[in-house]
Amino acid sequence: MSQPTFPMHVSVAEARDMLAALLPRLETETVPVNRALGRTLAADLEALVSHPSATESALDGIAAREADTLGASPGTPVRLKLVGESRAGVPFGGQVSAGECVRIYTGAPLPAGVDAICPVEELEDNGPEHVLLRRPAFPGDVRPEGGDFRASEVIMRAGLRLSAPRVALAAALGHAEVPVRRKLRVALLSTGDEVIEPGAVLQPGQVYDSNRAGLSAMLRESGCEVSELGHAPDSPASLQAAIAGAGGADVLLTSGGVSMGKYDFMRDLLIERGRVAFWKVRMRPGGPAILGGWNGLPVFGLPGNPVSSLVVFHVVVRPALTGQPVQSLKLRAATPFRGLKDKTAFWRGVIRDGEVHDYGQQGSGILRSLSDADALVIVPEGGAVETGDTVDVVLL
Repeated sequence: MSQPTFPMHVSVAEARDMLAALLPRLETETVPVNRALGRTLAADLEALVSHPSATESALDGIAAREADTLGASPGTPVRLKLVGESRAGVPFGGQVSAGECVRIYTGAPLPAGVDAICPVEELEDNGPEHVLLRRPAFPGDVRPEGGDFRASEVIMRAGLRLSAPRVALAAALGHAEVPVRRKLRVALLSTGDEVIEPGAVLQPGQVYDSNRAGLSAMLRESGCEVSELGHAPDSPASLQAAIAGAGGADVLLTSGGVSMGKYDFMRDLLIERGRVAFWKVRMRPGGPAILGGWNGLPVFGLPGNPVSSLVVFHVVVRPALTGQPVQSLKLRAATPFRGLKDKTAFWRGVIRDGEVHDYGQQGSGILRSLSDADALVIVPEGGAVETGDTVDVVLL
């Protein structure tokens, strides 16, 4: 290959940013809130109501005026007159006067005139119209109006990915529908003469196509719409024919054919007939990734080794596709992790008792390591991790 005219050996952060820069700005669409799981908010959401909408009880018991119950104890209970009840959805509509109380249930609004709750465990019935309190009513057992959020308050910001609790919150804010970004359309292609469909009879030298299955799952987890182009053998003509099926996609994601070998035709195709933004990332596993374009379509080529492919997706591709940064946390290293002179290492680790241990088998062909491991331990370029050091880990 002649002297390249594109960047070589970019950093992980540079690779992520360069991929994100090639992706289109997604339009906004509106979806029912109960179908918004995994989507990304396209606009801020404000509360249409306050929650709670009224001061309410945090437990079952009686609602009373605190001043009427002071001094109550098991030996000297306080006797109050029952004048009604308040339950969720059916509040007590009257005014509670001195010496009176109402039965109240969790989530029910406090009636006018009361300010405290005595739990049911501290009560004794004293005929059909009176109740005895064995301890004072306590104002802290109420949920104040607007204690969660208030009407017109902005609660959820644009760019937030909607998890199940966030979907619930959006509904509680009063939104039947929410504005979200259109799903990114990703075409997915695996390559290689040795790759065959799972379930077929495996011949010597062949492997099942685990990359396409794993990448498809990770794309869907990332909220993308996936168009599966299947598998293409190692030939420029086959690759071009397969890529032609990516019409309408926002980006093409491939696996295999991007390293230094004679039959790495995806690399050659982009370099000789397409466009290349960079080739190779300073990371292990996953160094031979390539970013480019084909007839205006952004193309990200992942390595063929299964661990390399999935690790690059995890730390480079997913954050670029979702706009969400890689989430890491700091743990104590229970074992050493070796460093690399000019690459960031992402070693598989197992978390036990708040510490991270070296998984042991770190080869890029050991796919079960990603299933067994809990995290990727980040060792920066030129660094090393000794037992007892604090390390950054990315949860798997």
